[in-house]
Amino acid sequence: MPYDFDTPIDRRGTWCVQWDGVADRFGVDGLLPFTISDMDFASPPEVLAALQERLAHGVFGYTDWRYGDFLPAIRHWYASRYDTDLDAGQVVYGPSVLNQLSQLLQMWTAAGDGVVVHTPTYDGFTKAISGLGRELRGVPVGDQDALERELARPDSKVLLLCSPHNPTGKVWTDTELSGFARLAERYGTAVISDEIHADFVHTDPTGTGGRHLPWTRYGSGRWAVITSGSKSFNFPALTGSYGIIGDPDDRAAYLRRMETGEGLASPAVFSLTAHIAAYRHGAEWLDEVRAYTAGNLAMVAERLGAAFPELGWTPPEAGYLAWIDLRPLGVDDDALQHELVQTEKVAIMRGSVYGADGFVRLNVGCPRSKAEAGTDALVRALGRLRG
Repeated sequence: MPYDFDTPIDRRGTWCVQWDGVADRFGVDGLLPFTISDMDFASPPEVLAALQERLAHGVFGYTDWRYGDFLPAIRHWYASRYDTDLDAGQVVYGPSVLNQLSQLLQMWTAAGDGVVVHTPTYDGFTKAISGLGRELRGVPVGDQDALERELARPDSKVLLLCSPHNPTGKVWTDTELSGFARLAERYGTAVISDEIHADFVHTDPTGTGGRHLPWTRYGSGRWAVITSGSKSFNFPALTGSYGIIGDPDDRAAYLRRMETGEGLASPAVFSLTAHIAAYRHGAEWLDEVRAYTAGNLAMVAERLGAAFPELGWTPPEAGYLAWIDLRPLGVDDDALQHELVQTEKVAIMRGSVYGADGFVRLNVGCPRSKAEAGTDALVRALGRLRG
């Protein structure tokens, strides 16, 4: 069926972080936002229909994610999208990916222990690690020597992967993932793989390109995958995620934490409903929205390339976030943000949020007209600063 991604949907006044909360981060209200990584599109009609049907039932008592269709739907998704025969007995539930990360870090590390991550780093990782009193040990994407040095430290207890990587959009190859697995085994390091961006891996015009490879194929020893359909199908506000934990004792310990210490035995029923509908009936919508956002990224590349060919910017392998290295232009970060906010009236994330000065992260999970407005605003601001 045809899907309309061009018609804007007004999100203002819906308690929306990206639109209603823009002044909290940028100090000015009413900016056109390209910030937090959710999309401006309605969830798939198949998901909306399932939610409406569940709402019409009218009874919303305590629920259990182990009943009914939730686990079979996840297994179906992994089989159909990733050619992976997932063991449903390894699946656990959590209110969010970051909550799962917090629980696992508390299980597998102690205060002061090191957590190794690739840089630049998703700011949610930074907050979770530092908030728990652990030490974030960053290694640049692609620097295998630095990665081994950090993992070899006796108190580096966890390798935290973002797969695909946020904010760069890199898709890890089989060779890279196999290398991570060997290092983790060599140094006795647990691996937590955040795979919430997995469904947004792009292909190039020839039909080839990267392919997401779940950590379930590489995991040995202590490992977990943490993920959700909420990013792919745009329903993060429903809450809800799931994990895959390799070791049965670790799974049991995780479930005890969630059901007793955390008091989270009953999941959000609408999250279960949305996941089941998305994984059973949302594949066509996902393919269409991924192609649409790939078109937005291609537009960004075209307009940036025309204005500043020295940037050599190309679209990411995954996601709808344009991670742009502006360092060849020699533009001051603070001056750029001033121009974007005060003159252009747009909110675009600066790279320092992710530990990388000289970059910006532009969210183009939105109608093409909005993506064009944000890109053009960035080009104008850069043009003025560059003189």
